Parts: sequence; C-alpha cells; structure tokens
Amino acid sequence: MKSARADREKLRAAVAAEARRQLGKPYVYGAWWQDAPREFDCSSLVQYVFKKAGIRLPRVSLDQARAGRRVPAGAPLRPGDLIFLRGRVGRYDRRFPQGVGHVVLVVGPDEVIHAKYWCRGGRDSGRVVSEPLARFRRRRDVTVIKRII
Repeated sequence: MKSARADREKLRAAVAAEARRQLGKPYVYGAWWQDAPREFDCSSLVQYVFKKAGIRLPRVSLDQARAGRRVPAGAPLRPGDLIFLRGRVGRYDRRFPQGVGHVVLVVGPDEVIHAKYWCRGGRDSGRVVSEPLARFRRRRDVTVIKRII
C-alpha cells in the first residue's frame, strides 16, 4: 500500500512540475496536441501535462470531466485534481447538463494552473497562468471537481 501511495505522489508531482514548465505559453482556442508545447487551450494543457506523466486523458474538457473520481465539495484538493467550470462556451450532455467550458489544474495547496483567455480593449489574448486555488474554490460556476491520480 505504501508504494502505491508513493507512486501516486510521484505522479502528482510530475504533473504539477510539467504544468509549471508551461507557464507563460500562449492560449489558442482549440489548440491540439500537435500544437503542444508551443500553445494550449485549457483542455489541451491538461491533456499534455498528464500525458507527459504517462496518463492518458481525452482531448476536450467535457470528456475529461467524465474521467476519474468525483471530489466532494469542500474536500482537500491534491496536485493533479481538476476543477471544471461552466464557462461561456461549453459542452453539455446528460451527465453535465450545466455544461463544462473550462478546466483548471490544481498544482499545490493554494495554486492552480490553467490556460486562461481574456479580452481587453477588443483584443483577444491569453496564456498559461498560475492563480490562487482559493479563487476557484469559492466560484459558483464549478461544475465538478475530479481526482485523476
């Protein structure tokens, strides 16, 4: 049992470290695996960092939200956990009728990394950023939190 837990901790650390290496990379809506690691959208970033750790995940956030185990609201989060948000442009199905439009990766006790998009002064922009986990824990648009590792 101890070695299985140690293995999971190594995978979590590898995912977090790979995500940190992508900080500052440009956001491009619909970026595919062929575009990595030059550019990402939120779900391609998650797919890429998990793939580098040897874990296969689907490409789009709605499919990623179907993977892993649900983490109860308010439970402690671990590196590698995924927070799925409704988003303005989302995908919907019977399991997630409220939709999934964005995915955020937990990398530390109070840190997440995600490929963030914004529009300022009529200009679209975005990049891979680090933000406080607390900002996402209190959001009302969280669809589901999943544990992959």
